[in-house]
Amino acid sequence: MIIAVDGPAASGKGTIARALAQHYGLPHLDTGLLYRAVAAAVLREDLDPSREADAVSACSFEDYLLDDPWLRTDEVGKVASVVSAHPLVRAALLNRQKKFARQAGGAVLDGRDIGTVIAPDADVKLFVKATPMIRAQRRHLELRKNGVLTSLDKVLADIRARDERDSKRTEAPMLQAPDAALLDTSFLSIDAAVQRAIAIVESKTNPASTPA
Repeated sequence: MIIAVDGPAASGKGTIARALAQHYGLPHLDTGLLYRAVAAAVLREDLDPSREADAVSACSFEDYLLDDPWLRTDEVGKVASVVSAHPLVRAALLNRQKKFARQAGGAVLDGRDIGTVIAPDADVKLFVKATPMIRAQRRHLELRKNGVLTSLDKVLADIRARDERDSKRTEAPMLQAPDAALLDTSFLSIDAAVQRAIAIVESKTNPASTPA
C-alpha cells in the first residue's frame, strides 16, 4: 500500500505521515528532507540557491546526510524552498523518490507533489492543510523551543512566501490531487488529526469504513 501525504509547511503532514507509517508498519520518507539536503550542501559550499546549476551540483549527497539535525532548521528550510523550484533539481531527485514509493510492500511518503507527481497511482492520497496563522504559530513555538528568537509576524511572512513559491513554481507545483482527501488540521490536536487520517485510509482501503 502506498500512502501519499501532501501539504504546505507546518500543516502537520510530517507528523501524520510518520504516524501512518508506524500504524501500518510501512517505511516512511519525508521527501522534503531530500531538498533540505540539497539546500544544506548549497549553504555549506557557499553556492547560490537561486542559480539552477549551483543547486543541481548539490544533488549528489549520501543518505546519511538525511539524519543531520541541521536539515530541519528554518535556515535550511527557506533555502530548500528556493532550490526545490528548479526543474533540474526535481528531475535529479525524482527517481530516488519513485524507487522508495514502489518498494515491495509499499510506503508512506510526505511532501508537496507526492500524489500528483511521485506516486499518482498511490492507494491513498491525503492533502493536509491548516490556516497560515495556525501554521505560523506552530512554527514559531517550535523555533522558540529550539532557542531561535524571531517574531510571529516574520514567521507568518516566511510561511506565506514559501506557500507562494511552492504553489506558483512551474515544475510540480504544490497542488491537491483531484482524488486526494482533504484533512484540515487547523483546530485538531495531534491525536485527533492522526485518528482522522487513519479513518480516511481505512475508508479508502476498506469500503465498509467511513472517516470520523
